[in-house]
This record gives sequence, C-alpha cells and structure tokens, in this order.
Amino acid sequence: MPELPEVETVRRTLKELVMNKQIENVSVFWPKIIKRPEEADQFRDALVGQTLVDIGRRGKFLILYTNDYALVSHLRMEGKYGVFNKDEPVDKHTHVIFHFTDGTELRYKDVRKFGTMHLYAKGQEFDTLPLSHLGPEPFSEDFTIEALASKLAKTKRNIKAVLLDQKVVVGLGNIYVDEALFRSGIHPERAADSLTKGEIARLHKEISDTLSEAVEKGGSTIRSYVNSQGQIGMFQLELFVYGRKGEDCKVCGSLLERIVSGGRGTVFCPTCQVK
Repeated sequence: MPELPEVETVRRTLKELVMNKQIENVSVFWPKIIKRPEEADQFRDALVGQTLVDIGRRGKFLILYTNDYALVSHLRMEGKYGVFNKDEPVDKHTHVIFHFTDGTELRYKDVRKFGTMHLYAKGQEFDTLPLSHLGPEPFSEDFTIEALASKLAKTKRNIKAVLLDQKVVVGLGNIYVDEALFRSGIHPERAADSLTKGEIARLHKEISDTLSEAVEKGGSTIRSYVNSQGQIGMFQLELFVYGRKGEDCKVCGSLLERIVSGGRGTVFCPTCQVK
C-alpha cells in the first residue's frame, strides 16, 4: 500500500489543491527521505522559487512537476500528502514541508519514514532509477495481451510473483494482484508459463478492469490510506479475496484460504481458483 489506484487518487486530488502555487521555502526534518540530490539543502535550494505546474504518475510513483524540475515521490507504506494553512499545527510525523507564497503548505507525513523523494531536471526523470526499469502502464497501449503473454512465457515463477514484478506491469501490489487473479480464476501458485492463451487474455482484462474500478472508487483503505483531501477509499467494500481469509467466497461460498505466495500473504478461493 498504496498501489496504482491509491496513488492515482492522490495525484488527482492533490492536483486540485496545489496547481500553480509557488514554493517560497522547503523544510526537511528527516533528510533520509531525500535520495537525490545527496544533500537536503541542495534539494531545498533547487525548489525555492519554483511553481508547481503539473502532477503526474508512473506506476506507484507520484511526479510533481515544477518549472524546471521533476520530483519523483514514492509513498511506500504510510506516506501521505496534505495541504494546510501555515498556522495549523504540524504533526510529529511530518518530515517535509513545501511552503507556498500564498500562506499554505504541502506537507508530507510518513509514520514509518519509508517514503523517498528524487529530484531531477525536468526530462531526466525517466533516464535512471527508480523510474527507468519500470514496465508498461496497465492502461497504456503498450500493455497488450501479446506483451503480457511474452513476459509470462519466459518465466516459471508463480503468477503471483510475476505480477508483483514492476518490470512486467506497473502499479500492481498485493491487493490488486489477489483480486485480478481471483476474477480470472487463476491460482496464485500457477507457473506463469503454464497459463493458456485464454487465461492470459482473461487476466489481462481483469487487471485493467480491477484497477479501473478501484480508481473510480478512490482506491482501497485497508489500514491508513487517505487521499490528499483526507478522504478514505471505498473499493475495499468490493474486494473478493484480499484480507478475507476464512470468510465465505462471494461467488461459490467456499471458505477462502491464505498462503504465502511470491513472498506475500495471499488469499484465494480453493474452488474458484484451482491449481
């Protein structure tokens, strides 16, 4: 958490709040979040005087664009952005503040301090890690059935592990891999190269459909996710398997089971997803 639907929702809501605001100063209280440049002072000095002109997304990464720079931000487990008036109290878990000339602030809060920020000259953000190695976007023309089939045919890893690999397709994490596999009727432990053409076509469709529906619902709030306006997501009400170990399958009534697959806790239906 968060995965593509949550990051996309943050992007959309944040864009409503901070567009065309000029950065007057930047406060960095936990320098380890800043991965590029090496010094937090360099990060701050580069952004002072810049204006936010757009907010993009690549997979699970937010990209905050200013006149001259691209700030690549990964929220990891607990990262959150929010806009506040400068006089409002600052939460103890707030680690970076972008102070705007209009008296408002964009604050980055992260209880676990796992989030990262990389600053690039605009146009260079896709040339190096963390963005350079990423696979196709699930809503793009590059994510075709044929492209997915080609990736799956080259590996005997189980399909759960493959779909978690951001080099195959970006934006999927534990929640939406489990959901897409259930909707496709595919067991998470199936070897990727064993899937038939029909199964791959169905999986391709369910990846796109599941993510699209989650975006429409504002993502899934499982633990602490909220968007930039402090609102929770609602897609968790639509989940078939994730987080539902021991409950009845919504389709067949069988008890859902949990295993560890791809290094992650995985819930599936033993009847609907036969190995």
